Amino acid sequence: MDATEDELPAQAKPRYGLELLAVLGVSLGMSGLYALLYLIRQEITVKGGISSTTATVVDGTATTYPWLDLADQLADLLNGTVPPLLALVLLASRPGGPGFGIGFGLRRRWSDVGLGVGFLALIGIPGLGLVWAAHELGLNASLQVVNFPDVWYRVPYLLASAFQNGFAEEIIVVGYMLTRLRQLGWTNQRALLASATLRGSYHLYQGFGGFAGNVVMGLVFGWWFQRTRRVLPLVIAHFLLDAFSFVGYLYLKDHIDWI
Repeated sequence: MDATEDELPAQAKPRYGLELLAVLGVSLGMSGLYALLYLIRQEITVKGGISSTTATVVDGTATTYPWLDLADQLADLLNGTVPPLLALVLLASRPGGPGFGIGFGLRRRWSDVGLGVGFLALIGIPGLGLVWAAHELGLNASLQVVNFPDVWYRVPYLLASAFQNGFAEEIIVVGYMLTRLRQLGWTNQRALLASATLRGSYHLYQGFGGFAGNVVMGLVFGWWFQRTRRVLPLVIAHFLLDAFSFVGYLYLKDHIDWI
């Protein structure tokens, strides 16, 4: 733990606290709030609750103006990319080590790729089992992972969306959030629980199973980051996880009736 990073002047802590609230307020913090409200609405207004609904992870529309559809979808990707870029800029304003102080660099890119693949297996395989179990127990919505028109750029868009998800979530919820909470004096355990709970919260639109599964993922990813200060393997793992989920769904949806 870098002494220069943790020995903050007294006025820096309130500033970092407000900064953290602002970043979460324009990104995944609000996503968590909306997902919670959506879950409450489904439980109250829909017969059978959330388990009687269908949740869509990647949604797209087709109109008579394909170029406008593409422009809208690219704007959505840009909108999801700006908050993690903001977090990196804020981290860079007070250098704390290589890779913005959170290990987001290419110095160890090949080992990071290997670790990313390892995390994919660690999280992805049990995650499929949890999705199935939660659906069978009536704790989760049915998942329509992809609802996207069959256009020429569908697969490239899904891959870009997978990267945007991994980039945004791991930079903000792991690298940035855990760094700022540590600088604010939070214990590792308390910060880890907050980070994992936030990750679970913006998946509540999928149901309680989606929440629980992502809390577990957040605990594993956050614990590893706190010990290594390297976020790039987590970005890679998240990208691969979503890429296989999105593209795989296109070819498996007619053969898997429990998703």
